[in-house]
Amino acid sequence: MHIRTTLDPISLNEVPDPEHHPCLYEGDGENGLEIYFENEENKKIYMEMELEDKKVLMGNDTDDYIAEG
Repeated sequence: MHIRTTLDPISLNEVPDPEHHPCLYEGDGENGLEIYFENEENKKIYMEMELEDKKVLMGNDTDDYIAEG
């Protein structure tokens, strides 16, 4: 499953035009998360963050799955 988010995780602002903003892809190419940032500085801050305990969530990847929440 490929997830794309346009909510900058640093500023918590929506990125209005993702194709013209910095992006980071975390995953194996088939399953992953595509994160867009307002600017390169926010991307750099995100990449330098160290989390104490990184969690990996498993989801339902069937064609009829609808994310709720």
